[in-house]
Amino acid sequence: MEYLIEYGLFLAKAGTVVAAIVLVIAAAAAAGNRRQGGRRGRRGRIKVTELNRHVDELRDALRDKVLSKAQCKQLAKAEKAERKKAAKEEKKRTKAAVGGAPAEAGKRLFVLRFKGDMAAEKVASLREEITAILSIAGEADEVLLCLESPGGMVHAYGLASSQLARIRKRGIPLTICVDKVAASGGYMMACLADKLIAAPFAIIGSIGVVLQLPNFHRVLRRNEIDYELITAGEFKRTLTVFGEVTDKARGKAQEDVDNIHGLFKNWVKEHRPAVDLGRIATGETWVGTQAMDLRLVDEIGTSDEKIVAACAECKVYEVEYVIRRPAHERLGRALYAALDRLLLKWSGAPPNTHFQ
Repeated sequence: MEYLIEYGLFLAKAGTVVAAIVLVIAAAAAAGNRRQGGRRGRRGRIKVTELNRHVDELRDALRDKVLSKAQCKQLAKAEKAERKKAAKEEKKRTKAAVGGAPAEAGKRLFVLRFKGDMAAEKVASLREEITAILSIAGEADEVLLCLESPGGMVHAYGLASSQLARIRKRGIPLTICVDKVAASGGYMMACLADKLIAAPFAIIGSIGVVLQLPNFHRVLRRNEIDYELITAGEFKRTLTVFGEVTDKARGKAQEDVDNIHGLFKNWVKEHRPAVDLGRIATGETWVGTQAMDLRLVDEIGTSDEKIVAACAECKVYEVEYVIRRPAHERLGRALYAALDRLLLKWSGAPPNTHFQ
């Protein structure tokens, strides 16, 4: 027993030391960030990777190991001739430009990646990536979104879907690939695709809405603890963590959920008119092959197949917007998020409604 007490004291001391070190590092980072504030942007930077080169490097690395030097030399010679031919054709297109106007560029594929969480926080980068692409892309180009999301908050995924709608409005083809999951809010985004591709066992669907929270009213009443909630507006608060759940409040919450579900179904029907809403808008999920039969997706495949095939035909660029966040800000955001969730629970704020 004495050993356990000593071990507990040791852990407490160690935790205190670590916390102190973290605070010192955060303070130093904050000071450094203030000094550099005039020299670096606060938002972030755009990162562009040519995937053609990446695919070539993978091929060359394997080729060097499994082929003879003579075979490698012969292939390298043939590829050099192909590059030379392509360069001549590009030069001809440039010379053919009329009146000094730039020659029409060949097709380009811009690759985006979206891995969604409950709050769809990746939308902060997605909006910047789309803005960058739309500044140069034309109708001959294509955007490929590699999407992975189990869904989350209604307003967050609504904004993410609206960002994808910007691509459609410009008349630029949008292909979305789902390798693992696009359910609920994730499918709300996915259904915007001109072509929706899913892996055979990817999870698709879950066109439904859920609202849930615990209620401690009976616990408080049993312990003679009063809970006061003062509002203006009949439905400013319906369901809360500590308040009594009345039939009227429960009915209003159900009405809100039904309304959001109706909007969700209309959104899916607008962008995928071939689906049978009565069959698919039940909150169920299906794997890719089943989703294909239900017309929830257009094709069975993976993002790798699409990207590698495109690399053989055109230039492929992966676009990523990297948000700059110094150490002290990352720490502060984590602490703030935890405190915000705690305060929301204790203040009786309305629960989040989720696509699910």
